[in-house]
Amino acid sequence: MRSDRDRLVETVTEEVVRALEARHGSSTDQAGGTGCPNCTGTRATDPAEKVREIVDTGADRIAHNGHGHDVPDDLASYIDHTLLRADVTADDVDQLCDEALRFSFKAVCVNPTWVRRCAQLLRGTDVEVASVVGFPLGATTRQTKALEARRALRDGATEIDMVVNVGALKSGHHDDVRADIEGVADACHETRGRLKVIIETAYLTDEEKVVASHLAKQARADFVKTSTGFGPGGATAYDVLLIRETVGEHMELKASGGIRTEEDIRTMLAAGATRIGASAGVQIMTGGDGDGGY
Repeated sequence: MRSDRDRLVETVTEEVVRALEARHGSSTDQAGGTGCPNCTGTRATDPAEKVREIVDTGADRIAHNGHGHDVPDDLASYIDHTLLRADVTADDVDQLCDEALRFSFKAVCVNPTWVRRCAQLLRGTDVEVASVVGFPLGATTRQTKALEARRALRDGATEIDMVVNVGALKSGHHDDVRADIEGVADACHETRGRLKVIIETAYLTDEEKVVASHLAKQARADFVKTSTGFGPGGATAYDVLLIRETVGEHMELKASGGIRTEEDIRTMLAAGATRIGASAGVQIMTGGDGDGGY
């Protein structure tokens, strides 16, 4: 028998999707968001132009794997400069921090093993240190995620990007997902850290994206984030709009993963880059051709 909550979720999802279709047509791919027969607009061939155009989609932050000189000075402070490959070396991390300082990026985002090094290199600067928890699968226990978050925060991280338990979400175990997020949120907020919840949109139906976004908000996360960049697909403008419609204007939103080509940018723009109101303090990333994926 369907619960009142199930009916509410279905109603909210239908309303959000209907609103998006009214804005952009019904041609968006539910899981990957790549179809766009109504695509119009100008291709963005210059990296700086791409960054500016993605800002207008309404995303709050976007990660950057490319070169610092590709990013306009006035947008650099919105970018998480990211390096999450398995083969990252100490020299790579040092270079990442150097670029973050030279171009005034908002943060560097690294695997937990590099947090202490980044915190030492960036001490006394305005560049924050972000790290990942339960990454990239989200399938560790909630106790492990909370412990991992506390260690990263103790080592000097100020922001945590955690991956939601996708399997639990798709199984309908919503209380477990909420508790998973709450455990990491508590760890972050004990030290005034900020939590981004990665819902990995490419694995989810529209209804599941709505549910995941609501759960993140209920669990007191600071951001909803689209993707790890290591899943089957990355951010789409459709998903950015769907999440924004779901959580409202005041919760922050980070787009990441898969933003690599001109066609990706054109599709995101055509999906509604000029039709959504950006929240105050919009943060955005540019995803180049780097291998970090995030």
